[in-house]
Amino acid sequence: MKKSILAMFALLLSLAAFAQKLPADEITGIWKCDDYKIEVFKAGKTYSARLLWSKVMFEADGKTAKKDVKNPDEKLRSRSVQGLTHITGLVYRDGEYVDGKLYSVEDGNTYSLKGKLKGPDDLETRGYKGVPLIGKSFKWKRLEKL
Repeated sequence: MKKSILAMFALLLSLAAFAQKLPADEITGIWKCDDYKIEVFKAGKTYSARLLWSKVMFEADGKTAKKDVKNPDEKLRSRSVQGLTHITGLVYRDGEYVDGKLYSVEDGNTYSLKGKLKGPDDLETRGYKGVPLIGKSFKWKRLEKL
């Protein structure tokens, strides 16, 4: 019994230590959730991501990438959404990624974004307008580390 309690305590301590020691660049890589696949990369002192795949990325033929038709800037409406850098400005602070911006090609709006690594291959992000309580969360799995 005593060994079991000690083992459990050691496991909890190692998990807590692991969670605190993930370096900021650990977020870089290829990530996938149910509806999207993105590549997160370092852009100067912040982190950004480009859209590699989404369920709504292609026209009915399944090959032609859709255009950014809902962009509020008319000059950008003819650009392809495939490969579009849609996440910008994420800053690593106190173990979390904060102050990011998420441009949604689905509605043309820009949202605030924050995120946190839950483990080396698990990322949780939340996009929101105003306060994080009112928003949408995404759980990502790493496919490839960069």
